[in-house]
Amino acid sequence: MDKLTGRVRAAVQKYDMIQEGDCVAVGVSGGKDSLFLLCALAELSQYYPKRFTVTAVTADPCFGGVPGDYSQIQALCDRLSVPYVIRKTYLGPLIFEERQEENPCSLCARMRRGILHNLCVEEGISKLALGHHFDDAVQTFFMNLFYGGKLGCFSPVTYLSRKEITVIRPLILCEEREIRGAARRLELPVVKSNCPVDGVTARKDTEELVKNLEKQFPHLRTKVLGAMQRAGLDGW
Repeated sequence: MDKLTGRVRAAVQKYDMIQEGDCVAVGVSGGKDSLFLLCALAELSQYYPKRFTVTAVTADPCFGGVPGDYSQIQALCDRLSVPYVIRKTYLGPLIFEERQEENPCSLCARMRRGILHNLCVEEGISKLALGHHFDDAVQTFFMNLFYGGKLGCFSPVTYLSRKEITVIRPLILCEEREIRGAARRLELPVVKSNCPVDGVTARKDTEELVKNLEKQFPHLRTKVLGAMQRAGLDGW
């Protein structure tokens, strides 16, 4: 935990993610990444030189028209002394039943982020932390290249002028395998996704591709991330 929290702090400092007096909303999906991010920022808030507070926020997609059970996450937030706000949405039924999207992931992600942005505005919070990590960044780079024919990635820090919200990604120096191990050791209350296409996505395909490429090209992920940083790609 200390090692990974150190990497979170390194990312926060490198990209100047948190300022004095910030209230940081952590977008909690229920997965291991967002739950670890919540714990790491809650811990960091206890000693980081720039004082800040943490609030957990969840946009419940209500897949199948059924609200998710986030009671264990509420209990975790209580232990961390972190406020928790849950917003029930009509996202799941809209995408899978009404619109019957053939490629739902991108639309779902955009709409969920939009809901989180609006939730932050309603709560008077101007900074939103998302749980994208090192491997997500590398996969996003390849997905943009292979599916969109462009060089690009999400940014470590993004200012959304329309909402006056800054989105930060403090896990970008943390590898997924390390987060998975930390989540297991901390016994984080991971909520299984009820998404109908969970695990059957273009991102999952890209993850497998990168794993196979790294067998032929050692340290490929590190090289890709380093290349993005040296090129200053999308704020890296």
